Amino acid sequence: MVAATQNRNTPSVSGHRRGYPVAALALCLAGTIAVVDADGLVQPGVTGLGLVAVGIFEARVDNSAGADGEQTAEVLRGFARLENSAGADEITAADIGKACFIVDNQTVAKTDGTGTRSIAGIVDAVDDVGVWVLIDPTSGVLL
Repeated sequence: MVAATQNRNTPSVSGHRRGYPVAALALCLAGTIAVVDADGLVQPGVTGLGLVAVGIFEARVDNSAGADGEQTAEVLRGFARLENSAGADEITAADIGKACFIVDNQTVAKTDGTGTRSIAGIVDAVDDVGVWVLIDPTSGVLL
């Protein structure tokens, strides 16, 4: 194949959505970071290692009294504006294109907290309201 020399119609998907089984005792809030643990169960983002950010919860799912997998949560993959950390962990425009890390279910930080935080995604933009993050486990950010 040779390089294109004119516009082309390239198929794309703008809002990838997937259902995940919810971990026991989890309360998933709409618009917050969704992570998958080592068992493949989704739960709210927290400071911790070994978690894979898979997107943002589309709606509230309450499995706080349920067993593993008793509920399913829809998760949206893509760009989301999240809360920014403060102080030395505050994300700035200089961090665009770099990985950021999960602090809690709505906050991201510049650093891994000296080896205590999992990757949230890739910083896309920073504004006065927060940090735009590409959350996509297939983006290669873990490599």
